[in-house]
Amino acid sequence: MFGFKSGGSRTVTTSYSSGGGPVQTTTKTFRYGGDGPGMDVGSGENGGTDINVGFGNKFGGMGNYKFNIGGGSARGGGRSTQRPNVCGRASRKEKKNPFSGVLNQNYDQIKAKCLDEGILFEDPEFEATDMSIFFSKRSPRPFEWKRPTEISDNPQFIDQHGASRFDVQQGELGDCWLLAATASLTCNKTLFARVVPADQNFTDDYCGLFRFHFWHQGDWVEVLVDDRLPTYYNKLVFMHSAENNEFWSALFEKAYAKLQGSYESLKGGSTCEAMEDFTGGVTEMFDLRKPDDNLLSIMLKASTRGSLMGCSIDADPNQLEAVLENGLVMGHAYSVTSVQLVDIRTPRTSGRFPMVRVRNPWGNEAEWKGAWSDQSEEWRFIPEEEKKNIGLTFDDDGEFWMSFSDWKANFQKLEICNLGPDSLDEDEIQAGGKRWEATTESGEWIPRVNAGGCRNYLDTFWTNPQYKVTLVDPDEDEDDLCTMLVGILQKDRRKKRKEGLDLLTIGYVIYKLKENMESDGPLDIKFFKYNASTAKSPSFVNMREICGRHKLPPGTYVIVPSTFEPHQKGEYLVRIFSEKASESGEMDQPTGMVDDQSGLASLERFHVYTTTKEGEVIMSTPEDVPAVASAPSTQSAIQIPVKAAAREEIEPTDEEQEQEAALKGSFRRVAGEDLEVDAYELQGILNAVFTKASVVENFKFSGFSVECCRSMVAMHDGDMSGKLGFDEFKDLWNDLRKWKGVFKERDADSSGCLSSYELRQALHMSGFRLSNRSLSALVLRYSNKESQIEFGDFILAAIRLKTMLSSFKSRQHGDMAGFEVDDFIQTTMYS
Repeated sequence: MFGFKSGGSRTVTTSYSSGGGPVQTTTKTFRYGGDGPGMDVGSGENGGTDINVGFGNKFGGMGNYKFNIGGGSARGGGRSTQRPNVCGRASRKEKKNPFSGVLNQNYDQIKAKCLDEGILFEDPEFEATDMSIFFSKRSPRPFEWKRPTEISDNPQFIDQHGASRFDVQQGELGDCWLLAATASLTCNKTLFARVVPADQNFTDDYCGLFRFHFWHQGDWVEVLVDDRLPTYYNKLVFMHSAENNEFWSALFEKAYAKLQGSYESLKGGSTCEAMEDFTGGVTEMFDLRKPDDNLLSIMLKASTRGSLMGCSIDADPNQLEAVLENGLVMGHAYSVTSVQLVDIRTPRTSGRFPMVRVRNPWGNEAEWKGAWSDQSEEWRFIPEEEKKNIGLTFDDDGEFWMSFSDWKANFQKLEICNLGPDSLDEDEIQAGGKRWEATTESGEWIPRVNAGGCRNYLDTFWTNPQYKVTLVDPDEDEDDLCTMLVGILQKDRRKKRKEGLDLLTIGYVIYKLKENMESDGPLDIKFFKYNASTAKSPSFVNMREICGRHKLPPGTYVIVPSTFEPHQKGEYLVRIFSEKASESGEMDQPTGMVDDQSGLASLERFHVYTTTKEGEVIMSTPEDVPAVASAPSTQSAIQIPVKAAAREEIEPTDEEQEQEAALKGSFRRVAGEDLEVDAYELQGILNAVFTKASVVENFKFSGFSVECCRSMVAMHDGDMSGKLGFDEFKDLWNDLRKWKGVFKERDADSSGCLSSYELRQALHMSGFRLSNRSLSALVLRYSNKESQIEFGDFILAAIRLKTMLSSFKSRQHGDMAGFEVDDFIQTTMYS
């Protein structure tokens, strides 16, 4: 049990200018902790560790929170593979998190405080200043922030007619993509009620506080706003309703702008981005210039399942939102609000013909002028009852119908947002509705560690994060094939525009694993060198999310998400949608050493890659591969290259035997009567041999540092004498000989440096196994800015890794180890 003596506080002072007056300053104090906070650790259900944290009463009665480390993920859930925090050390992650303040506001607490004190809510996280509107420029004119009660005598959140697509009117902001998605959202009452809670108004317990729900990077979050809206001459500047006294759409846009950082952050985007944030779904994009043969069937199914759809025409590079002769607007986002087979009877033919209903978010007379447009002659062939069934209107409201063939010929892009598994309630499922099965995984591309770039960069591509997915049952309507949607979503990029960050160019590749190659350990470079991909993303694009639909036979596959160029930093979310349940997880392995037969893993859990004369990579399970001393060991199937398995048996070369004899003589001369050496004496002995050898072998090395030699002594100094005897020295020499051989083999150009992306393989060949988390820590600790690891740093990393693993193993109980504070200090500091 770890106890905290008291709470704490943090004061933040912010200075800002409204653009028309003196600099203003605001001060906020955040308090945390309180009476009785604490933390206890216990065993989790899925092989992990449960941690219970008590926050105390100063967190507003949040109570205890429980989370799991190292366990498996439940169905529909996911695991985070982002860089973890180091226990007990200060972290900038929360300070730098652009969403922390937004997501930690509590609706009930704020509302109760405002009502008790008789005040109207003013949001400190999204203030009524120009900074909330623009981040890259000054306001072009003075906006005035007003509450709906100051704009209308009878303000309504949603009027008596209910929310509809006609409530979505575009203002001065270039966010037609958002408006198109919002208009589509109003067509699905269940989804709309989830995103826009209807129990809000300007009368009952009104305090200027409103809330909305958005799907945000893997989770549903509640976003709170006050009801102060930007106006100019008493008119709303941005999104608004056709009714002057209805304000849900304006407040909705404000909440979304707050989540993204500012109104300006909403300028320019894709309809699919907003669709996903309203539904938690995955969006597919279709090129209507190369339409799928079954596109109509896909759209009809999507329409009946409540999927959100949008369409557009590519922009004219010489003119913003150019209007074509047929009434359609280029570079403008439209909503597809219905797809139906309509009963049509003409003198020449009759039957049910596919029709598409489209809406322009401008909500005005800018509509389609061709066949089936408002007041066109074609409508006289539709029975009045059928007109009523499809909700036909002829107002200048921006909505119009087109035949499917005309629609496909005149629009160029279609976006369909497939709804997530939580989009249907149990009643809808029992009524015959179908939903996707979904799993999610969070991860991060870290330069120097796993930001390997696309397949063009084979030497680093294999270091990218890898995710295994197993498709078990084929679809009901397919011939032994499984439908799988894969989406890679990059996080935080829109909100970080103000920091100069833009969207990365991202994509993914899918590989199939043969039955005898199923493994939880990351696949190495040999696999990708000799195996072709099974499927891949439609392209590498600089959009928030790239998504692809794949038809694959049942089996096990590996998904490798990546940026196009290597060495690029970014966080992402992997989403996998399938019609039948599937299993997924990160390709990882336990940290440990291959040094004896006392490990916890059984022999049959290890695989060895070998290469035939024909160049084919195969995998076997040799009986002589030693077991792993794992820390912890809850996973299986570790890949062991043949060279690594056999390296312990390699006989020293003649040159190495001469070096060893020279070392013996040097050791006895330096050690004196006690036949022991300290770190400084050890440095002189080793550097005399290694620097001479580096010249002979054309190998760059200027000598071991004192720090490295101290760690060498500590590795074999169990009694903390600060010295090594000759027997310990011989063991050290054998390790150094082995590690030097590995380093030279990986250092092809004899530069005296390894690429940080090769560290895993080099340590693998040295007998170590590294989890993704441990690998990240070692790379960040021992590599330089140029993503290189010098020979001395490689040796130091190997020494400390072996020391820590040996210490862990000596105290190991199951998958954990217990240390008293003095033992812990000695183990970590004397290494």
